Amino acid sequence: MANPEKVDAVAEIAELFRDSDAAVVTEYRGLSVDQLKQLRRALGSETTYAVVKNTLTEIAAREAGIDVFEGQLSGPTAIAFIKGEPVEPAKALRDFAKEHDQLVIKSGYFEGNLLSVADVQKLADLESREVLLAKAAGAMKASMSKAAAVFQAPLSKAARTVDALRAKQEA
Repeated sequence: MANPEKVDAVAEIAELFRDSDAAVVTEYRGLSVDQLKQLRRALGSETTYAVVKNTLTEIAAREAGIDVFEGQLSGPTAIAFIKGEPVEPAKALRDFAKEHDQLVIKSGYFEGNLLSVADVQKLADLESREVLLAKAAGAMKASMSKAAAVFQAPLSKAARTVDALRAKQEA
């Protein structure tokens, strides 16, 4: 019979997987409790950073329908369960890992796919959703301004031509 504490832990981790849009697996060996608190604050309120047991996590991931972690988990493991856009938490993890060598980003999960360390790095290098939307809006506004100028050009050219003809007739 399974240990009730382990069953509860598996259920809790499986729920975290189901509720999150992405997850980043890290190794935290050597980080102090204060450093882990700093990391949790840096990740924001939409991200849960949990220290997990590898075997229980593999079982929970399977229960949640995620099969990409089979055999991937080893050593002291903590997972950042990300709700919403994964860019900002990925940046926070990358920046924290730069300052603290003990934090090692091992892999991740996003949209049903296993992410390598390089993939997590690429995700962290993206600009935030708001910045990308602002750039897209600026590009659309510029295109509309150019279109308005193109439509206005024949009218102003015609007005200048008529004005030139009138001036020529008066002279």
